[in-house]
Amino acid sequence: MFNETSTLIPGSLYCDDDAGTTAKTTGPAFDSQNGECFMSEPLDAAALDQIFRKARTYRRSADAWLPKTVTDEQLRAVYDLAKLGPTSGNCSPARIVFVRSPQAKEKLKLALDRYNVDQTMAAHATAIIGNDHAFYEQMPRLYKESPNAIGWFEGKPRVIAENAFRNATLQGAYLIIAARALGLDCGPMSGFDNAKLDELFFTGTQIRSNFLINIGYGNPEIIRPREYRFAFDEACRIE
Repeated sequence: MFNETSTLIPGSLYCDDDAGTTAKTTGPAFDSQNGECFMSEPLDAAALDQIFRKARTYRRSADAWLPKTVTDEQLRAVYDLAKLGPTSGNCSPARIVFVRSPQAKEKLKLALDRYNVDQTMAAHATAIIGNDHAFYEQMPRLYKESPNAIGWFEGKPRVIAENAFRNATLQGAYLIIAARALGLDCGPMSGFDNAKLDELFFTGTQIRSNFLINIGYGNPEIIRPREYRFAFDEACRIE
């Protein structure tokens, strides 16, 4: 955190002080003592295009995916970005299984609706986003600001379920943004038997499946025109 002895250098591009990087003249502000960034500049147009404006959902068939490998290191890098997104009290209830081996894919196949089989088997990896209903047990190390945070949830199944679902869903969305930011494409979807998936991948836990994200390199040849999105005035108001 920024403190009284820190020197804030406006326009520093690199923010990892321990790495020995040198402050540049454009980009976010930089805390010289703690090596932390304070975002102050919008992303450039190319970054916004990659994450949002030109990013597409890859789905419908096996042709949606190119036969290009996604490494374990890439999946770890995606998670390491996504985990930084905010959740309520830093509760972080998402538990993610990256399905990529032939054996795991065959197991996943048993829970998929038949219309989703080909596209999912063709994707290099599929992230199962799960909601851990035991997330609150980790609150002492996740939210030290409030030593009694376990008590917000313990013995309150409705509160647990609501917070697990809401925040794990957010974390799944962060995972999509992180994957796109790192040059990967995504195909989020439902269309599976939740109970069967939980039996196959989460037996013996309090994790419940939420949704799936196919991950890989999308085939631009299969892209269809983007469907309509609501304009600001149709979906929003400012009061």
